[in-house]
Amino acid sequence: MIMKKIFQQKHKGFTLIETLIAISIFTVSILALMSVLGQGISNTNYAKQKIIASYLAQEGIEYMRNMRDTFVLFDASSAQAGWNAFNAKIAPLPDTLCAGSNGCYFNDQNLNYANPAQPMTDIILTACGVDCPSLLYDETTGKYGYASGTNSNFVRKINVVQVANQTKISSTVYWNQGSGNYGISFSESLFNWVE
Repeated sequence: MIMKKIFQQKHKGFTLIETLIAISIFTVSILALMSVLGQGISNTNYAKQKIIASYLAQEGIEYMRNMRDTFVLFDASSAQAGWNAFNAKIAPLPDTLCAGSNGCYFNDQNLNYANPAQPMTDIILTACGVDCPSLLYDETTGKYGYASGTNSNFVRKINVVQVANQTKISSTVYWNQGSGNYGISFSESLFNWVE
């Protein structure tokens, strides 16, 4: 009787089919886990790109607002003359510059903030043509611009619509990620607040 029990216990174990099923279940579990991790990494990268694009779009609005304030506050003749000079800079007639459907971009690389002659009025605005150029990322300064650096894959476009005594500024940033094209846009209406 004891020998019979020992013999039965020795021959108990996994069969080949049971082993294959266990390996299959383990493999499917690992693949599902890897898929979830891959999707999480992709979502994290998208969130990072969207945050950077949001900051760049907001920066476009801030530069235009700062330019308006500089023109209005520091024009020697009057606030209205400063407002008119601001609007003439961003949408000169007969050119459309920023008021066209293609928009414009600004290059602040040559601004001298130590200059008391109000450097914001010296921002160079350029019509985009068909496409605006990509922003470059300078790793040494941590800034985005057009002077030096590597292609950041972000494109910023400023659009202007002038209505009566307000100027609507729209700043849009586009980027490509994976197989998709994304964009984020901020807008603000600027007024001649020193009337």
